[in-house]
Amino acid sequence: MALGTDTGGADAGTEVPALSGAPLLGSLHDLKSDSLGTYLRAQQRHGDVVRVSAGPPGMRADLYCVFSPEGVQQVLASQAANFRKDNAFYQEVRESFGNGLLTSQDEDYLRQRRLVQPLFTRRRVDGYAGAVAAETASVVTAWEEALDGIVDVSDEMTHLALRAVTRILFGTDVEATADVVARCFPVITDYVLRRGYSPANIPRNWPTPGNRRAAAAMEELYGVCDRIIGQRRRAGADASGEDLLTLLAAARSSDDGEFDDGEFDDGELRDQVLIFLLAGHETTATSLCFALHLLARHPEQQDRAREEITRVLGGRPPQASDLERLPYLSQVVKEAMRLYPAAPVIGRKAVAATRIGGHAVPAGADVILAPWVTHRRPEHWPDPDRFDPDRFTPEAEAGRPRYAWFPFGGGPRACIGQHFSMLESVIALAMILRAYSFEAVDAEIPVSAGITLRAQGPARCRVRRLETPWAVSG
Repeated sequence: MALGTDTGGADAGTEVPALSGAPLLGSLHDLKSDSLGTYLRAQQRHGDVVRVSAGPPGMRADLYCVFSPEGVQQVLASQAANFRKDNAFYQEVRESFGNGLLTSQDEDYLRQRRLVQPLFTRRRVDGYAGAVAAETASVVTAWEEALDGIVDVSDEMTHLALRAVTRILFGTDVEATADVVARCFPVITDYVLRRGYSPANIPRNWPTPGNRRAAAAMEELYGVCDRIIGQRRRAGADASGEDLLTLLAAARSSDDGEFDDGEFDDGELRDQVLIFLLAGHETTATSLCFALHLLARHPEQQDRAREEITRVLGGRPPQASDLERLPYLSQVVKEAMRLYPAAPVIGRKAVAATRIGGHAVPAGADVILAPWVTHRRPEHWPDPDRFDPDRFTPEAEAGRPRYAWFPFGGGPRACIGQHFSMLESVIALAMILRAYSFEAVDAEIPVSAGITLRAQGPARCRVRRLETPWAVSG
């Protein structure tokens, strides 16, 4: 029996129900205009496993969408070896952002994980709290000059998360890199999306305007990374920095002799840096943006979170150890991640035929997981669109399937930075809520699924400075 198959093979399962679409293009238009709504509709109409077809005859793609927590667990964990990152989308990410920890597979991935894992222990990550607090303090101070007291928390949290991850990666080189990343990333990510979801693409080296814009952005982004990597290499043993790049450059296998992974060469270092920039700022920015906007729309929960912050912190700056002392604020972050998961759609490709939820999934099938949908299953999340941080008390979490909530993925490829994401989010929110109260200007924020979840409009809030002498402490 092939690795990853259920007993009996795919032919023992029932046919996967299909979402109806247009005769010529299937669900192509629906997926392009509102992919998240299309997946949600597919689950509501047909259940746990649904086939969605898109594209013209001869170029049509069949997407096998898996929505149940049990099916998600099968794909990400119990049969993870049968579901690989071999689809067209991941290939486009690879070609633009390198073969880093997010995109690599097999021995490349295992080697990278062994080299990087020691840099993401809880103790090491807790050491980044100071950098997050420093960047948050700058944002809190800058808001005192906000025109009419209104800020767009989508733009502001993207700025904050980018500067925080840049400081952690590059140390003192924040100014040299943050502007380049902010300018180049949108060009490259839009390029990846267009190509990743297109049924056919022209070669990247053809001199079209889109290819040339993307190539110029990649050249500029790669250039600044390569320059800083070169500086670290030249510093060699004299380098005393604790920024992540310095630690990555010095990363070696464990001394137990089990593995001899060597170290990252300059190209591999750049790949890791690019992936950390991508995954480390866009995802956290999404969580912070929607956490603030949700609290701005729900004053009772906002007041409860602020009361906890005031009681625990008083006038001192937050520290890593405060993460466990701020349980309600952590619940706010988790509930924001439930309603607005930074990775709303996850793709894999089945190696061998298998069954999921009793349905036959053929070898080579494109498999789609959608946290956006699974996080809204009413049997696990009553009144699923309601914002309720108390869904994440320890007792409530214990009563749900493991993969009813999976904003960080799961299984052997679970996000290595999930503790950092929670730490950054809680520290930033604690400092911001201690300094300002929030009232939503935009009642709803339209979103779309890019590489990460994207706000398609402003997320404006009216902020009011709280009269406390320690509001900008940190």
